[in-house]
Amino acid sequence: MLAHSSGLLFSSNWANSGGISVISPENRSFSLLGTDPQKPIKPNGIALEAEGYFLLAHLGDTHGGIFRLSPAGNITPVVTHANGSALPPTNFVTVDAQGRIWITVSTRLSPRASDYRSSANTGFIAMAEPGQSDARIVADGCGYTNECVVDLDNNVLYVNETFARRLTRFDLAGDGSLSNRETVTTFPAGTYPDGLAIDNTGDLWVTSIVSNRIIKVQTNGEQILILEDADNTFLKQSEAAYASDTMAAKHLSSTGNTTLANTSSLAFGGPNRSTAYIGNLLGDCVHYFETDVQGVAPTHWDAPLGHLEDYLHHQ
Repeated sequence: MLAHSSGLLFSSNWANSGGISVISPENRSFSLLGTDPQKPIKPNGIALEAEGYFLLAHLGDTHGGIFRLSPAGNITPVVTHANGSALPPTNFVTVDAQGRIWITVSTRLSPRASDYRSSANTGFIAMAEPGQSDARIVADGCGYTNECVVDLDNNVLYVNETFARRLTRFDLAGDGSLSNRETVTTFPAGTYPDGLAIDNTGDLWVTSIVSNRIIKVQTNGEQILILEDADNTFLKQSEAAYASDTMAAKHLSSTGNTTLANTSSLAFGGPNRSTAYIGNLLGDCVHYFETDVQGVAPTHWDAPLGHLEDYLHHQ
């Protein structure tokens, strides 16, 4: 999920050739999809650029990369390699205030489900300067790298390692290098950290697939459970599979009898950025709740929308 100061929300969309969904402040949804059926994209993470362009992290079956979706539906490659090698299926993309593109790859293994393990260590984080198509790997050996947050004010980067079950912090140098890897917190049984957002107090908000948990992690690593919507029978089955190294795609294709449907991301939006919008993998709607904090403004918060303005008032 992405939120914008206009009130528009955006999410990834796998329909047809792939693209994004736009949700208006009046709760109407619209699709902006690629127009070339010969170049389908499966966007996982997305990033909003100026004038209504989007970066899409392609979670393909065998290949990945970062692609740009134009207002006309043209999809073009932006970052295709990391350290000279073609990007594997790519999980997440975000852009910092300097225009650098940050990329996470969860695993180099195929099929991806073979790395749904506590021993996962083939994920990495890469960074591309503006205009570069070959990113630089800045952190490797990660336990199924998922969403990350770049905090330039404090020169740190946070990242979720889903199947290693930890939230990790790196010191961030001026040239984009990462160092001093530190575990902020490790998560208990039933938590598989996926989405990540930061509020104005510096606390991290983590979403968990499978258990539909949202956890606030304070700067000292203490965890506060904000909400949970879990089917205990399904969760126990998933935990047993995880513990025996037999977890598979089927354990992520359902959450059992729940209202939430694999909570995978969180975006702070609304007039004060105090509304938490919850993205999910399996549902057909977006849930939200009000918080007593304000989310940090993402780099796209006040970006000019170009053609996306049409979705505010004219449709």
